[in-house]
Amino acid sequence: MDMTTTTTTRSPDASASASATATSAPSTSTPPPFTEAWLPGYDGLQFYTRTYHAPSPRAVLLFVHGFAEHTGRYEWAHGVYASRGITVFTYDQRGFGRTALDSKHKSKSSSYGKTGWPDQLSDIEWWVKKLKSEYPSLPLFLMGHSMGGGLALAFPTRPTPPPALETLALLSGVIASSPLLLQTNPASKILRYVGGKASLLLPNFLFDAPVPVEDLSHDAAANEANAKDPWIIQKGSLRGLRDMLSGGEQLLWNDYKRWPRSLPLCIVHGTADRVTSFAAAEEFLNKVDAADKELKPFPDGFHELVHEPDGVKERFVDECISWILKHVDASTRGEEALEGVSKL
Repeated sequence: MDMTTTTTTRSPDASASASATATSAPSTSTPPPFTEAWLPGYDGLQFYTRTYHAPSPRAVLLFVHGFAEHTGRYEWAHGVYASRGITVFTYDQRGFGRTALDSKHKSKSSSYGKTGWPDQLSDIEWWVKKLKSEYPSLPLFLMGHSMGGGLALAFPTRPTPPPALETLALLSGVIASSPLLLQTNPASKILRYVGGKASLLLPNFLFDAPVPVEDLSHDAAANEANAKDPWIIQKGSLRGLRDMLSGGEQLLWNDYKRWPRSLPLCIVHGTADRVTSFAAAEEFLNKVDAADKELKPFPDGFHELVHEPDGVKERFVDECISWILKHVDASTRGEEALEGVSKL
């Protein structure tokens, strides 16, 4: 990114440093180091960001986290991506994590839960264009989890910008992990109706939106860490919750029709997910008219496959990396074939 930074050493799970400061994780750990920085978004809002640098990158991944969480929860996984040739850029979404809660560095206008789909989709477009300008020769992939998975699926299906069609053309593929299309146990229709109406008057009013930590994964330690995480608050704004839930429904019922046929899609989902509906994800994939699409079900997997024990999280990460690299190889072969034809 076009930004002057100062590099210092810290532990991988330390909090963000000063604004516009890049930080390297210890080089003694197995995964490559990451840098963290505060960067302005499309409207000037300051975002806490992390970049996991692959030593010899073959692709770039833009990762969008889920509801009521933050980028730090993916540190291990993103280090593995980087170690296998995929540079990862990720950020705490507006309204969440350090972007909303780090009082020393966040924008004055930023507060917890203050978000909505128009801004979130504009944010994704901003980072897509930024990353492509920084890595013009590398394939760029978009991945999101849960709420972020819903946004990743929504991004290519908007009837009007954002994003612009030329921005979509910059993507080489999309991965959605446990995407929020429908809730496994939906909120009551009356509550949804009242909340939707109230969101028009009080869009940034915070509303309790707890997700039982025992439903996240089969790893008790990971679930406990979530419950104690200072950057996680189980609340959402009325507008943010409305957009997240209604947007997922519209994706499943109508917006899937606008998926670009040439854009590869992969959905990874645990079949025992108690938070987001596996059946809805399967239905979405079956409906989408993509020439290259794949569903990777994880039998008995809960919502956060990235934290599942007994070798599941390792297999989950490997499946996603393998899918990306497969499409990098396919793209390379296609370019080589075109070069061969041009020389005839």
